[in-house]
This record gives sequence, structure tokens and C-alpha cells, in this order.
Amino acid sequence: MNYEEVMTKLKELGSEQTKKIFKRHGAVEPLYGVKVGDLKKHLVKKVKKDQELALKLYDSGNSDAMYLAGLSVDPKQMTKEQLEQWIKQASWYMLSEYTVAQVATESPYALELAREWMSSERELITSAGWSVYSNYLSITSDEQIDGEEVKKLLEKVEHSIHQEKNRVRYVMNGFVISVGAYYPPLTEEAKRIAEVIGKVKVNMGETACKVPLAKDYIEKIESREAIGKKRKTCIC
Repeated sequence: MNYEEVMTKLKELGSEQTKKIFKRHGAVEPLYGVKVGDLKKHLVKKVKKDQELALKLYDSGNSDAMYLAGLSVDPKQMTKEQLEQWIKQASWYMLSEYTVAQVATESPYALELAREWMSSERELITSAGWSVYSNYLSITSDEQIDGEEVKKLLEKVEHSIHQEKNRVRYVMNGFVISVGAYYPPLTEEAKRIAEVIGKVKVNMGETACKVPLAKDYIEKIESREAIGKKRKTCIC
């Protein structure tokens, strides 16, 4: 499929109801309102082998096309400059914390970008940085993870989470969960910090979404005996 054909198909798959839901979550125009499941079912396999097309879809500025690009692009072929441009173009958290963060995680620049983005003054970029690091923990062997750095980041969460910007609070809470779930050497420390930070307040807009309680979430994973079980990919 070429660019015009993909955009036509996206328009066909979109619905006003899904569009309204996405907008309640923070999405901005332009978008058609295509369910992620429909992107995967009808378009991902057709776009995946065409890196140039995937990049063009992201550059379109259409939220559905940008999300599709993240599912279709080859992260290993992405340059750091392209990823930096992607995060600047991300207009809402589904693109910054999921699409861009997940592609960055599986690129050669995961930690480099995570560290840079976490220190940004822009909320969506900062939250993307924490998301990259969280995803990195989920797909990287324990031997390759810098435990001291992770511990310092946990300490930062412990002391600053409630003073951070809205989406940063949400993703920091997720970082504690990721450490507890995917990095056994610090699972107990993550649980301790989860206990300290308690309930994290995040404005979720006009949605029914809730912020997970980190300690409970980690303990549920423990009960399934799934602590330390890594994922093959974080892109979804």
C-alpha cells in the first residue's frame, strides 16, 4: 500500500465514537478515531516492511497514522535525530508515552534518550523518558541493567512524584511497578517505595481511567509468580 491508500483506509476504519473517546483522553485533530485493534488487524502487516512509508505516516500529523507508524516502523533503523523529531511532534500521551517511547526503547538509543528526556521541561517529553526506561526494564536482561541507576531513579520517584507534572506522576508510578515486576534485585525496594508514595493523584480528564496502586499491582504479579518475567517486545 502507498501513503494515500493507507490514509484512505484509516478514514474508512475511523468512527466518531472512537474519535470522541480519544479526544477525552487528550487527542487532538487531525484524527479519524481508529481502534488500535483495527490498526493491527487491517494495516500493520501491510505497512511493516516499508520503513519510508511508516516514517511518512508519522510525519502526517494524523494521530491514527502516527500510532500506526509506531506499530510498523523498524526501531533498529531509527536514528536518534528521527526519534528526537518524533517526540517533538507527539501531541498527546498515547503518542509520547506509548508510540514514541516504545520505538525508542527498541532502538539503539534507549537509555541515552531516556536520560535526556527525563530531564526535559516539557511534560510529554519527560513522561516519555520515564516510559522508555520502564519499557527498557521489561525487555532487558538483569545483567545488562545498571542497578545503581535504577535505585537512584526510584529514590527520585520517592521524593518528588507528588510534586511532578500530571502525566509525569502517572508514568513515575508506572516506573515503580516496572522495577518491581521486571527487575527482581529491586522488587522489595520498589514495594517499599510504592508503600511510601501511596495513592498517586493524576487528572485523567473526562475518563473512567484510574491510576493503579503500585504496591497492589506488584503484589498481584508476585501472586502469579511472574516477577522477573521479561517481554519479547514492548511495542503494542
